Amino acid sequence: MAIANNHNFRAVSEKLTTSGVVGASRLKGLAEEGYGLVINLLPDDSEYAVPDEQGIVEGQGVEYVAIPVNWEQPTVNDYQRFTAAMDVAADKKVHVHCAANYRASAFYAVYAQHKGLWSADEADAFMQTLWNPALFPQWSGLMTGLLEDVP
Repeated sequence: MAIANNHNFRAVSEKLTTSGVVGASRLKGLAEEGYGLVINLLPDDSEYAVPDEQGIVEGQGVEYVAIPVNWEQPTVNDYQRFTAAMDVAADKKVHVHCAANYRASAFYAVYAQHKGLWSADEADAFMQTLWNPALFPQWSGLMTGLLEDVP
């Protein structure tokens, strides 16, 4: 099965996709789909975590970065780790996922604004197709803080 069949899948560009839950069968086809990096924002103890996800991904020659973001307490450090992973992946096709594409969409929306790829309206429109961060104070507060220095 293709990664595009994942829960809340979004193709941001030819080089970047995001989604919620992934299954082992979808992960096994990533190299064939041209992916060079997977960024997993889901903690290992989540009910949605794929056992040995890192092994499945790396076994295909695809890079893997795990940043276990606690849904209830996302941190600036989590976002900084995400930014570092994205910055070194500029030439790779990347898939970012979590449980429902909430963490992934939030981090990418902030990242895109920091990099001047999206306006605040574009970032908000992207997230609103999935969820409303304003309903989750821990996320709206983190995002507001991260965006303070964006013109």
